[in-house]
Amino acid sequence: MTPPSPPSTSRFRRGPLAIAGLSALATALVVAGCSFQSPADKDRGRSLFTERCGTCHALAQAGTQATIGPDLDAAFAQARRDGFDSDTIKGVVKAQVENPRPSTTNPAISMPADLVKGKDLSDVAAYVASVAGVAGAKPPVAPGGPGGQVFANNGCGSCHTMQAAGTSGTTGPDLDKTLKGKPASYVEESIVDPNAEIAPGYPPNVMPSTFKGLPPDQLKQLVAFILKSVNSGK
Repeated sequence: MTPPSPPSTSRFRRGPLAIAGLSALATALVVAGCSFQSPADKDRGRSLFTERCGTCHALAQAGTQATIGPDLDAAFAQARRDGFDSDTIKGVVKAQVENPRPSTTNPAISMPADLVKGKDLSDVAAYVASVAGVAGAKPPVAPGGPGGQVFANNGCGSCHTMQAAGTSGTTGPDLDKTLKGKPASYVEESIVDPNAEIAPGYPPNVMPSTFKGLPPDQLKQLVAFILKSVNSGK
């Protein structure tokens, strides 16, 4: 999810944003009359971004720090300085998700097309356009201290229900039920190796294995937060 660069340049090897390519795409979108008329839910877009995009992209306001794909703050900061408004950036994001460039079969070089679609894409694009490259952007403060912040920043609530975090996701199991009474080692394994033991009623490979890349201090904070939350019943 990044503005385009010359075809011969890998999006994971280039440095600063190729502004000429971005300008060309933005102009084409405006000429084509590309717009987002239906209301977009930026809060929902943030949750979707952390779940679907944050495992590869850094974005300060989302609290994501992945380095597989480009840092979206760095990618769009120059565009904002050059006068691109949020509507234009939104169109660029949408176009890049629908038709990633460069397009290859190697996931280490380009992301899959249509990672999000329809209303999901509109919400994600609106969210990214509202925060990417904005100076001083940072995640909203989440309940639960440092561990609660890690939980929120990594989009855990978009898939899981946990009362203490105020989340109601249903893609994955209800953490208040499945982790109550479990030891810290079990909770940690569930985060870093989610296929090690699959919760009844859920298929494998639903939860990404990328959380094994969490910094050790954040992983420790997250496990402590979950254990305290599910065992206190609050």
